[in-house]
Amino acid sequence: MEIWINPACSKCRGALELLDAEGARYTVRRYLEDVPSEEEIRGVLERLGLEPWEITRTQEPVAKELGLKEWAREPAARERWIAALARHPKLIQRPIITAEDGTAVVARTPEAVRDALGRVP
Repeated sequence: MEIWINPACSKCRGALELLDAEGARYTVRRYLEDVPSEEEIRGVLERLGLEPWEITRTQEPVAKELGLKEWAREPAARERWIAALARHPKLIQRPIITAEDGTAVVARTPEAVRDALGRVP
């Protein structure tokens, strides 16, 4: 299990606390420092079952600079979104947990963290 975090994020800290309380084994990835590649983002999106615009933090200043709210949200625009997430990792919603069964969750709530913990192969 791996969790993508921003240590400054209270949701990330809460997810880590819950994982620790449950005795989970996991790897931390500080994705602002260890920026995921476009290929890694595609893989996580597949595991999440989501599109890139569904994990984009559109209220970030860089999102406003890029005009993301105006970008098309359709298959033809998918790679443009993925490239933006790779170039500007602050846009990636957090925390993201890749579960043991090959899926992933955006773990912004304790319930989502517990859901990830319950996903075993």
